[in-house]
Amino acid sequence: MYQKQIEQLVVLQRVDDQIIVLQEDLDAAPRELAELEGQLQALMDRKTQIEEKLDMLAQQRQKLDGEIEEDGAKIKKSKNKLMMSSNTKEYHAMMREMDSLEKLNRIREDEFTAVREELTRQNEAMEALEKEVEEVKEELAAKQANLEARTAKAKKALNSLNKKRDKACKVVPPPILGRYEFIRSRLENPVIVPVEDGICNGCHIKIPPQSYNDLQKGQQILSCPNCQRLIYWKEHIPEASKVV
Repeated sequence: MYQKQIEQLVVLQRVDDQIIVLQEDLDAAPRELAELEGQLQALMDRKTQIEEKLDMLAQQRQKLDGEIEEDGAKIKKSKNKLMMSSNTKEYHAMMREMDSLEKLNRIREDEFTAVREELTRQNEAMEALEKEVEEVKEELAAKQANLEARTAKAKKALNSLNKKRDKACKVVPPPILGRYEFIRSRLENPVIVPVEDGICNGCHIKIPPQSYNDLQKGQQILSCPNCQRLIYWKEHIPEASKVV
């Protein structure tokens, strides 16, 4: 009876180990998608910022273009006035006006050049960003399809394992199953471990000699005094210890 109970507990734990792996995979799937979706959203936010900057630069370029054209007309008009000046005072006044207009025009032309260059840089950045967006979209679509298939497969396997678990639980006596579930809810796997040469394979600490003697008798299922995991003597069920 003792050996049968140990065997069933090991089977139960093996099933639980597989359930844990599958559940972790199912839990990871949404996180993987969320990470890519967050990456895509960050790229789209950057795209919006560049679009806004491009729009602002285009308006600025249009405004400067109009101002430069207007300044050109003013300079031309001033030159005509200069040619028609009737005295030295009027001539110098027109020269100062022309100098002021030409200086302002040069400043605007320099600003226009800077705006044009910045537009080129931003358009190049937009082109690179759009390429990156498409790559992330493709990766997201591929991963979504892959995760859907993986999730469906994992859920199917999980359903099968839960049925096996229910079957194993029916074989294990309720008091022992209760102890198993209690320990499982409080400790990381494994819950049941072999003891070899007096050493618990769960916490790797030597158990007291009397506990080791009682364990070797194989009359009841004991717990490790240190880590509280269920333990059994490796020599009783050597095959079971290989899968724990």
